[in-house]
Amino acid sequence: MMRAAGLRGFGSRVLDSAENIWRGMQTRRAWPWIALWVFVWLAATTWAYPLLLPDEGRYVGVAWHMLASGDFLTPRLDGMPFFHKPPLFYWLTAGALAVFGDNAWAGRLVSVLSATLLVTVFYVFLRRYERVSVARRATLILAVQPFLFGAAHYANLDMLVAALMGLTVMAGAHAVFQHQLQRPSHYAVLGMYALAAGGFMAKGLIGAVLPGGILFFWLLGRRQYRAMGRLLWWPGIVLFLVLISPWMLIMEARHSGFFDYYIVYQHFQRFLETGFNNPHPFWFYVPVVLGLTLPWSVQLWRWFTLHGPLQTHFVPPLERIEQVERPVMRGLMLSWLLVVLVFFSIPSSKLVGYVIAVLPPLAWFIQETFEQRHEETEPSVARSLVRHTLIAMGLCLLAVVLLLLFPQRTSKPLAQVLAASAQVDDRLVMFNQFAYDVPMYAHWMSPVIAVANWEDPDIMCGDDWRRELADAAQFAPVIGQAVLWTPQRLQASVCEPGRPDTWIMAWLDEADRLPALAGKLPVAKTRKMGLWKISATDQVNGCAETPSTGPK
Repeated sequence: MMRAAGLRGFGSRVLDSAENIWRGMQTRRAWPWIALWVFVWLAATTWAYPLLLPDEGRYVGVAWHMLASGDFLTPRLDGMPFFHKPPLFYWLTAGALAVFGDNAWAGRLVSVLSATLLVTVFYVFLRRYERVSVARRATLILAVQPFLFGAAHYANLDMLVAALMGLTVMAGAHAVFQHQLQRPSHYAVLGMYALAAGGFMAKGLIGAVLPGGILFFWLLGRRQYRAMGRLLWWPGIVLFLVLISPWMLIMEARHSGFFDYYIVYQHFQRFLETGFNNPHPFWFYVPVVLGLTLPWSVQLWRWFTLHGPLQTHFVPPLERIEQVERPVMRGLMLSWLLVVLVFFSIPSSKLVGYVIAVLPPLAWFIQETFEQRHEETEPSVARSLVRHTLIAMGLCLLAVVLLLLFPQRTSKPLAQVLAASAQVDDRLVMFNQFAYDVPMYAHWMSPVIAVANWEDPDIMCGDDWRRELADAAQFAPVIGQAVLWTPQRLQASVCEPGRPDTWIMAWLDEADRLPALAGKLPVAKTRKMGLWKISATDQVNGCAETPSTGPK
């Protein structure tokens, strides 16, 4: 009994302290403190586990290659041009690696900063055009959503482009509101186009098209046709083109066929193809978003009750001249939510991170359920908000603990062995797999020899590491010929006299498929992957049957 009373007392003190912090967010100049708190909250645990494969290893690895090679214009994968995505994430991540070193914390810093910027600007936007209490609630809900926490802990392009899309939408809405207040709006429009250009350079056309679609349908619903025209301001369009064109023109000049591959295929044909990984039904994102925003998403049921936020008498009063009417803001958030959700539900290939951009409007609709209860003077609303916050933060930290208790696939231990033991003239081979994170962790500057059945026509129908390397080799056929080997070529190579020391990474259950590794023990291994060394003086299995020159 005494222990239970003590726990209740501790819980009460935690809730009281959280409420005091909550009241401290009321000041107009609270945004720097919000930014600092969000950054610390998101960045505190991103160092705890190595880069996850394949995505984190791929994108951070490309950025590391930029930094190591000094070529910041052409993204490269295994030394070959890699044009699956634009370069902004690589540029920013290369800067983070240059400042903070080659580690997971630096590799994930761009995602953390993107999430921090999104939350902070969302607060500033709502603080200007809504009531202070609304801005505080929506910001808190957004900041501690497990979905946002996970996105900030993942080094890929999704968090960056989601943040830039959100900032573009808010800049466009800010321009509309400023014009309605008869204030200058040209700088806001220019900012909108600059942010849209950033979104384009982060992940292509969706970074500009989706914010444009959100603003279009919002203004269409309000019949604000003149506002549409004001947003289509020619100096802003020129600024957008000036910002996105130089890199693409340089790439086309350096690599013939770039436009056809990067614009036509990656932006249009790929969107409608069905041969990619992760096919899911149209409704896939609805349960995903609801599940990854627990416990907050539980509150959405209140929208469908007789006493929910849609009731006619729930019209929050206007407290300042800048504050917009509730239906106007609600319409913006609804357009923001639906455009993103519907757009990414159309293609059959769906990844969870594609819909991170729905989190700000979703936080808005969740906060309205708390606001409506607060307006009805429910005494438990503040404590309910704090309880949801603590549960959400607990779920976030639990996810980190689970990653530590159940580590995901990583090549870092093998790369550390390479860094300690390999010599400059050694060569590295990856057999039937490609560990993207190894070059960074091992500081391996030379291209890696990737071994697979490259004559298989199904490679160009897939969506894996083989397809990525095969696509890259089209822009650098000489390098492709040097690094894309068949198993027969590898076997012939390790049988040649005067060969260099060769390090081979392979799946443990596939090593015997290569005669040179049959019965040979790895020098290091993880749960599923091994690292073998074939020295220049070793007697290699299978060499008696292999021609010394190897196949052409």
